[in-house]
Amino acid sequence: MAYIELHNDFPGIRGLMAFRPECARPLNELAEALLCAESTLTRGERELIATYVSHLNDCFFCQQAHGGIAQHLLACSTDYIDQVKADFNQTDLSQKMKALLTIAASVQHSGKSVTQDQIDTAIAEGATEREIHDTVLIAASFCMFNRYVDGLGTWAPQDRNFYIQRGKQRADEGYAHYNPAH
Repeated sequence: MAYIELHNDFPGIRGLMAFRPECARPLNELAEALLCAESTLTRGERELIATYVSHLNDCFFCQQAHGGIAQHLLACSTDYIDQVKADFNQTDLSQKMKALLTIAASVQHSGKSVTQDQIDTAIAEGATEREIHDTVLIAASFCMFNRYVDGLGTWAPQDRNFYIQRGKQRADEGYAHYNPAH
């Protein structure tokens, strides 16, 4: 049960967006621009960044929802997503993605935790300035989304299969025209 009466039974951010649809529109447009728009990072890679930051923030709803989308887009298993969250350096991710996840983790801690060495490493591993920019903005945005979801005490289905099953639908629909009732 959320800390405030949302007048709906939707989980996580869906309930909050149904409660304040005028806020939902710009938030969804931001998510669409960051996670779905044309980029040299794949949609799956961007969803993985969102998943990892949500994991670091201990936001169950967001890490499961975006993990399900990443799992679908990357055609990988739940175990793989869990391995990335536990220690991405021990996975087969590219060195570029590992460098970007390192930056995302620093942003999650504090924007001032990002170092020039981290940026230089990402560039040496092939990351573009746009990819670094987008990684920082995805991480910062998901800190906000995670705090929005958890700061109002929203509920989240505990069955991870719920998120895995919805991953394809969310990936197909994107965020720009998202209707929280669906």
